[in-house]
Amino acid sequence: MDTAIQERVLQVARAARNRDESLAWFRVAVGLHYLAALVRPEAIDFKVVDRAYNKFIYQAIGRGHSIASALQFMSGAKVVPVVDSPRFMAVFAEHCPEVPTDTIGFLLSLNLGVAKAISRLDIGGPVLDWIEKQNLAAQPGAPALPGIL
Repeated sequence: MDTAIQERVLQVARAARNRDESLAWFRVAVGLHYLAALVRPEAIDFKVVDRAYNKFIYQAIGRGHSIASALQFMSGAKVVPVVDSPRFMAVFAEHCPEVPTDTIGFLLSLNLGVAKAISRLDIGGPVLDWIEKQNLAAQPGAPALPGIL
């Protein structure tokens, strides 16, 4: 995670209206960058990647937060108001063009798939409902987001 991406994630968080919204926007922005970085053909050294993200997260929002907690946040119901917010989507698109907003559903689906594989729990709920809604809203003729689940 380079310093340019770190600054863009912080810009997203600073555009929020209050502390709670800022923390949620930060978690989603950093989590989306992390997930997007996983979608690549070459092998990933997760220890190195996670260490870099965890260091940035610790420096930005403090003790008790990690990439794991950001991804956990993104698999729960609290992520839906963030990704459903036109303000967040506009700010994220402006500051983080390297993660296109039309891939957010896919990235959330990827995150849910990993959560399902690890926990073996049912992943049905608000996040999956939001992903399915996005798939249905896709333009006619455009391919739906690939299903990971």
